[in-house]
Amino acid sequence: MNRFQWSAIAVCVVLNTLDGFDVLVMSFTGKTISGEWHLDSGTLGLLLSSGLAGMALGALLVAPWADRIGRRPVILAGLAIAAGGMMLSSTSQNWQQLGALRLLTGIGIGAVLACSNVIAGEFASRRWRGLAVSLNSTGYAVGATVGGISSVALIEQHGWRSVFIAGGLATLAVIPLAFWLLPESLDFLLTRRPSNALRRVNALARRMQQPELASLPETDGTGSSTGGIRSLLTHDLRRTTLVLWGAFFLVMAAFYFVTSWTPTLLVEAGMSSTQSLTGGTLLNLGGIFGTALLGALAARYALISVLRTYLFVAAALVVAFSTSTDALTLAFCVGAVIGVAVNGCIAGLYALTPGIYPAQLRATGVGAAISVGRVGAIIAPSAAGWLLDADWTPLALYVATGAVFAAAGLLLFAMRTDQQPRKASQMVEQASSAS
Repeated sequence: MNRFQWSAIAVCVVLNTLDGFDVLVMSFTGKTISGEWHLDSGTLGLLLSSGLAGMALGALLVAPWADRIGRRPVILAGLAIAAGGMMLSSTSQNWQQLGALRLLTGIGIGAVLACSNVIAGEFASRRWRGLAVSLNSTGYAVGATVGGISSVALIEQHGWRSVFIAGGLATLAVIPLAFWLLPESLDFLLTRRPSNALRRVNALARRMQQPELASLPETDGTGSSTGGIRSLLTHDLRRTTLVLWGAFFLVMAAFYFVTSWTPTLLVEAGMSSTQSLTGGTLLNLGGIFGTALLGALAARYALISVLRTYLFVAAALVVAFSTSTDALTLAFCVGAVIGVAVNGCIAGLYALTPGIYPAQLRATGVGAAISVGRVGAIIAPSAAGWLLDADWTPLALYVATGAVFAAAGLLLFAMRTDQQPRKASQMVEQASSAS
């Protein structure tokens, strides 16, 4: 790993920091918008879900194009869509307009999120791949935390529309940065072989301090075409894909329950609104450390083993948290550690997925997994509300959520990890030694 590779990963982290802000902007502004437009809880819930639905569509429908035309152009297009959606959202005159624009913004964010995780994993060596992709999730948590803090000041000074303008301008500003500093994936160039592929591969090889190639290395002939979602369910990949989809659905459902409902349930447990918001903030702050810690552990131990451990620890902590709300200090301490665990579970899945699929299916595989996970993210907060209306206690909900985390950990034991896709770096090494 040299400076050029780390700089490419750093750009991806910046992209995910913006995504963290853009995705949660409705959470930051929802109360103010609801008051101004006199919205009921159901309508506000639709606005909160519209961005997540857009992300699912972007990851499922737009991200797979990165396997056809390249990771870089899809990221740039996604940034442009997200920036436009954010800026236009600031001009919304009613909740229907805002909901449609949040859907559009989510489509751009979903494409960027999937492709940035792919390209970060592709530029990292095997040892540091877990850390590289986990740092992306750290960027997401940083964006969410900074966004929440800055939104308070922006709303007080300039109103809720200024939060969307700030996010849109920041996203626009990053487009030139990504254009100049984010390279195309070496894996994509070697498998899809677009025009001038050899020249572009050698340009990357020089920057990565690798020997240049006289000709492109031989492949097995499968990289010239992509089969879309159906290719993820072929005989060799079906089991792994279904296990991965199940894990994403379960983990994202549990994660979004914890992050969405914890402040509200803390109030029901007797805490003040300020104390409940502090608890929610500690979850995000814990996430920054949790994702970085997962990446560091993955550099020394098998990533899937680290992820299973995170899932089982998260299950235990969520149950413990539900019984600690009578003691404020204890609840805050456990809440911060929960943030470490549950955010690390998400980061672990993101880090695991790019290494499962071959280069010609990698963006499709990551995008599909994220999309399935977003379905769980959309369903879980609403399902929790229905269960509370059905007289479930907060303790019962947290115990059920702990069981979901544990189920995801058990499910990962069914994943096949004996087959690893051929990395572009291996192809380069073989070609350079042959020449």
